[in-house]
Amino acid sequence: MRLIKNLLTKLFKQKKDNEPWLKFYSREERSIEFTDKSIYHYMIDEVGEDKDFIALNYFGNRISYNEFFDNINVCARALRSFGVKEGDIVTICLPNMPEAIYAFYACNKIGAISDMVHPLSSPQQISFYLKENKSRFLFLVDFDYEKYKDVLEDTLVYKTILVTPKLSMPLGLSVGYTLTRSIRTKRPGFRDRDFMSWKDFMSKGLTYNKDFSADVKKDDIALILHSGGTTGTPKGIMISNYSFNALSQQSAVNVIDVRPKDKIVTILPIFHGFGLGVCVHTPLCLRVETILMPEYDANRFYKIWKYDKPNVILGVPTLWEGMMSNKKFDDVDMSQLKYIVSGGDYLSIPAEVRINEFLHKHGAHVNIAKGYGMTESVAATCYTFPGTNEPGSIGIPMVGNSYKICNPDTLEELEIGEEGEICVHGPTLMAGYLNNEEETNQILKKHKDGKIWLHTGDIGYISSNGVVYYTQRLKRMIIVSGFNVYPSMIEEVLESHPAVKKSCVIGIPHPYKMHVPKAFLILKDGYKETNKLKKELKDMCLDKLSVFSVPKEFEVRKDFPKTLFSKVDYKKLEEESIKSKKK
Repeated sequence: MRLIKNLLTKLFKQKKDNEPWLKFYSREERSIEFTDKSIYHYMIDEVGEDKDFIALNYFGNRISYNEFFDNINVCARALRSFGVKEGDIVTICLPNMPEAIYAFYACNKIGAISDMVHPLSSPQQISFYLKENKSRFLFLVDFDYEKYKDVLEDTLVYKTILVTPKLSMPLGLSVGYTLTRSIRTKRPGFRDRDFMSWKDFMSKGLTYNKDFSADVKKDDIALILHSGGTTGTPKGIMISNYSFNALSQQSAVNVIDVRPKDKIVTILPIFHGFGLGVCVHTPLCLRVETILMPEYDANRFYKIWKYDKPNVILGVPTLWEGMMSNKKFDDVDMSQLKYIVSGGDYLSIPAEVRINEFLHKHGAHVNIAKGYGMTESVAATCYTFPGTNEPGSIGIPMVGNSYKICNPDTLEELEIGEEGEICVHGPTLMAGYLNNEEETNQILKKHKDGKIWLHTGDIGYISSNGVVYYTQRLKRMIIVSGFNVYPSMIEEVLESHPAVKKSCVIGIPHPYKMHVPKAFLILKDGYKETNKLKKELKDMCLDKLSVFSVPKEFEVRKDFPKTLFSKVDYKKLEEESIKSKKK
């Protein structure tokens, strides 16, 4: 008996030592049970019977839960009327607007899968997404019609619902939008049956009377998000109902002081897990008024702070830099603020100090918190709770998650304090990459403990008290205003130009975007560096890549520095660019 007791004591001690962050959670939080419900039904049950709360706030139009759920139901019926069934993929290419939220939950209610796509994607990218997922139904913001109409002909999409951003705006703003922007938007011809307006689409739902319920299970795929993963190759990330809801439950623990009728500013885009999961699904489940911003506007951002007085706001480092440089914020009182969270990119220690000084100067009683994660885990897997928000840290694993640091070559787990690859295990991990088992197996790996671990491609370490620190990237990904940019994709486009022999793209510092791409070029014989050539390259990138991936600078060289293994030394190019900027 003594031998067994000693063995159990040893095992318990090892578990405690391996997960020192658990002391920051209560016993109740550590024993959290993640729901088996669908995304839609989990939200319905969390909201409960009292639906007079405000769900969405769109340019001052405050939409109650009653109206919110009514619109979801009509949208679900309309989808069914067009033959959309369980397991079908519906592509949603919309900014942060109420109609996008209705469509997302309506798809989940009928068992369809939402593929969330960036409205600023290039025609080449949207074509790739639609062909890859074999989507046959598309929600598209109307100003993208002219850009995408030609590529849609080569896809399986048979019906596109065009949605204008002005639909849910108050009357005055709607008229203003029509006069300044909508009037210039080109639309399909009257006889073009492949396209339909949102209003006409919803009218179909009002007359559809057949049963449209679905038996949605926890492990069913609910949505697809997009990322280049650790390799930079475009991939669809399959997220289950269980994983998406688990993120919401974890996030609710992170913002435990939030109460119904509090307000959150949702400026992070819904085609990212951070925006859709943490800034839409979580607050809606908590009955928090969700203030939608479809695009960044400095004046409107100021007015929301000034007059709506939000209690929660999440954003990328560029957002905070813009806020601090805006003189209008000198008179803003932030004393009502409960949580302000930075994610999407590493927040440097000097920036963190500046932001906290700014917050305290404006009456806030909190410091900025940080989150860390990947789209392959929906969003954040680590968060800075009080007591863990040390400068430079990324916090502790969110409740239900485990972290370990591994040797990236051998998968061997390293000791506390040692640097290695950050690996994550938890309920929010993706089901895998769409149609790409090979790359799925490169990032989701079964370890000796029998668990599936997500290999992040990032280097870091865990301190003795369980706080995690990010050190650097293993991958070359550049983050521009919170968006992932992959140099290999840009290089492929540049090297398709007849003048370019070789290219190398790096990230260079930027005062607001944190980083922007810079392209180094080696030209083929007979070609010279000219402004005309640079314009051609820029236009080609604009046509084939997202706007965030277009190089800010082009520099022609005769050769590139090389590593000992004769590979292009992009780190050397980064160092040289920083030095040249300082001169």
